[in-house]
Amino acid sequence: MYISETEKAAEGDLIDALNAREGIVSFVGAGGKKSAMFRIADAHPGRVAITATAHIERFPRRYRDASVLAGGEDLYERVFALRNARVVAFAKSCDLPGRHAGVTDEELRRLYVDGGFDVCVVKADGARGKLIKAPAEHEPPIAACTTVVVPVVSARALGQPLSEKIAHRPERVAAVTGARVGEPMTTEHVARLLSSTDGLLKNTRGFKVVPLINMVDDPGRERLARQAAEQALALTDRFDLVVLGAMKKAEPVVDVVRRA
Repeated sequence: MYISETEKAAEGDLIDALNAREGIVSFVGAGGKKSAMFRIADAHPGRVAITATAHIERFPRRYRDASVLAGGEDLYERVFALRNARVVAFAKSCDLPGRHAGVTDEELRRLYVDGGFDVCVVKADGARGKLIKAPAEHEPPIAACTTVVVPVVSARALGQPLSEKIAHRPERVAAVTGARVGEPMTTEHVARLLSSTDGLLKNTRGFKVVPLINMVDDPGRERLARQAAEQALALTDRFDLVVLGAMKKAEPVVDVVRRA
């Protein structure tokens, strides 16, 4: 049996739904990791760090005055100098155009603790802007100091054929979910992806997990996303709720599906 919280929630509830009030919250998967991270950073009443352990695209312009791109001790010094900034975004230089490199586990731990942050939101996976993904052998780079992992998948993938148009590494998604390339993605496929240790639970052992099905932006997708959430909860005991969200809406939490 599952409980659906049908009352719409405010931005503050996104923070609590994803357990992002404090600690280091790492986002993996595809379909809105950065959107959720930035929504939390904008809404959180405390001091927030934004960073990555994987490659990350350039930070939004609204964080420009408190963004740091550096390495070594210069990274620490420049972040620590921004004591009066509520939101600080930091990463390291990268040869890839338009992208920054992620920080190491030790850099993340030291910057979070010594920087005086309440919460640090971390992009811990790459997906090339796709709606869905399954990790490669070397992914995802979740830092050991993480407190919560948020696996993300887009509801817009439901009903669409599995292909490179919607999926990063569709062959890996097929291997994890049982879907065939070219076959429409069903709620069962998404549930398997969310619940598999070869899928979006990979490298999450020992961490609290709070999945997010994002882009739930119409009643049809809401119905399918709720089905996928219930099916995922039936397949694993690694998490007790799934958040349904739409990060571009005024109220980003559409629903929270909980185990009864």
